[in-house]
Amino acid sequence: MIGDEPTNPQVNNRNSYNLLPYGSGRSPQTETGHGTRYFHNGLPDLIPDPYYIQVASYIQRVQMYTLRCAAEENCLSSSAYNSRVRDLDYRVLLRFPQRVKNQGTADFLPVKPHHQWEWHSCHQHYHSMDAFSNYDLLDASTGRKVAEGHKASFCLEDTSCDPGVRRRYACTAHIQGLGPGCYDTYHANIDCQWIDITDVSPGDYILKVTVNPGFQVQESDFSNNVVRCDIRYTGSYVQANNCRITGY
Repeated sequence: MIGDEPTNPQVNNRNSYNLLPYGSGRSPQTETGHGTRYFHNGLPDLIPDPYYIQVASYIQRVQMYTLRCAAEENCLSSSAYNSRVRDLDYRVLLRFPQRVKNQGTADFLPVKPHHQWEWHSCHQHYHSMDAFSNYDLLDASTGRKVAEGHKASFCLEDTSCDPGVRRRYACTAHIQGLGPGCYDTYHANIDCQWIDITDVSPGDYILKVTVNPGFQVQESDFSNNVVRCDIRYTGSYVQANNCRITGY
């Protein structure tokens, strides 16, 4: 996501995280994706980094007038769209970063062909997938969703790669994807990298982050697509602990 030229290699020494055995037993209806496939053998395998989320989650209070682009992309809870909400009213955002690695052997490519990608004028880039990630906040005791799940649509790119791996995909109108050995990184301070918790009371919760939700693009392993974090929200700040890869 970070807008760099793919011809300038960046490296990242964190290779993989908390891996689970292959074979989740699920057989979803999936596609291999559209675009120029450089690596044909095998399948991609996305895995989010739980530690990246844990160390950099925080609460931010933001006035509505600064959230106009985010509101256009439906990144806020439904109460933000009430006619009584004013520009100077505050929203409470649970912000967290995300870094996703393709540890498979093939490129992860968007489901849609590039002529169907959606241009977002506010953020000035194309979104190649309707939902690359889902963000949900669940009650720690009941598992009930307490904050409206946000389907994050992104432009896919090789933000950085393992040593010796060249970045090939960028956030452009034609060549989006995530190559083997590369990472797509979203810092916590970018638009829509949050859950709107304005209507959530202090308490204990579970932050659930799912990549490739609905298994739209075929992968070799779907059992490592979800991160869950224990969240303690005090009303003033948030603590994220025990972030881990789960199969659901």
